[in-house]
Amino acid sequence: MMSSESENTYSQRHYGRGTPSRADEALGQSEIFLEFQERLSRVAPVNRPTLLLGERGSGKELAANRLHYLSKRWQGPFLTLNCSALSPALIESELFGYEKGAFTGAAQRRIGRFEAADGGSLFLDEIGNIPLEVQEKILRVVEYSTFERVGSSESIDVDVRIIAATNADVKALAAKKIFKQDLLDRLSFEVLTVPPMRERKEDILLLVNHFAGRMAVELGWTEIPQFSPEAARALEEHRWPGNVRELKNVVERAVYRSDSIRISEIVFDPFFSPYEKKTLEMETEGSTADEAPSDLSDLMARPLKEAVWGLKVRMLDNALKKAKFNQKKAAQLLGLTYHQFRGLYRQYQEEGRMSNDDLE
Repeated sequence: MMSSESENTYSQRHYGRGTPSRADEALGQSEIFLEFQERLSRVAPVNRPTLLLGERGSGKELAANRLHYLSKRWQGPFLTLNCSALSPALIESELFGYEKGAFTGAAQRRIGRFEAADGGSLFLDEIGNIPLEVQEKILRVVEYSTFERVGSSESIDVDVRIIAATNADVKALAAKKIFKQDLLDRLSFEVLTVPPMRERKEDILLLVNHFAGRMAVELGWTEIPQFSPEAARALEEHRWPGNVRELKNVVERAVYRSDSIRISEIVFDPFFSPYEKKTLEMETEGSTADEAPSDLSDLMARPLKEAVWGLKVRMLDNALKKAKFNQKKAAQLLGLTYHQFRGLYRQYQEEGRMSNDDLE
């Protein structure tokens, strides 16, 4: 069921008039999340560069957004640039602008992000992808608050706070001379690491309910979606390598695919095809799907852990054959929930432990 925010739950929408609506997705009540928000709130009013580290989808842009709206610059512009989405040549012109005729296609003067963000904040996402020659110019802005447009020798003064982010090991990049150590030193007045979703177990169902409720409103539902205990448990046990972004997609997908407000089916991997080529084979072509594994003597000769694994493989193989590779039916035959079955199936695929020996 949807749960209301408790007094110990942090929601970014409580801070900063004018904060974009998407900022309220920064929800959490876990200790690690609240500690992160406290550190972020402390550095936000300090007019210095801040470096955000974190895995993909963990919410680095939301954190940058809050840094801006809790600062004294909150009424100024907040601009972003994804440095991984542009070529080296384009990054320079996007950041610093260019004069008419500076290069082929420069039909008129254009101001860059630094100039447009004057009086506010500039968020540079994936800063580890910026080429060294552009890093040198950024360092000059950080140190002296001045730069020149591409194709111009006229200096332009700006007042911009830089918030940078990356999911790369930027210290290792600096050690390899791929990233300028001087710039890293300047950007790391404060370094904040956004906690990954797997470390925020207490926040999972809070976010699930939040995203599910928003999706229900978008779909025009008049009732609040509820997740079955099995579905909720599957959501809590998932590792969430894509973090909050992945969780949002999984929950919204589950809501829109559901035919009722009670949601029991969770699809973690949208790329799974029901028509995928079967990866399991019966030990003999003549055996039937409902037969028990024929000869267990080979398993009895193995160490216990390997024997248990081999038996699981054979039982899974039999169930899939009998269900004609319908995974939901196979799960029922094994007395498992669909989510338990999918977890077991993924384990075979991810760990690559389904060997021919297990099927012989």
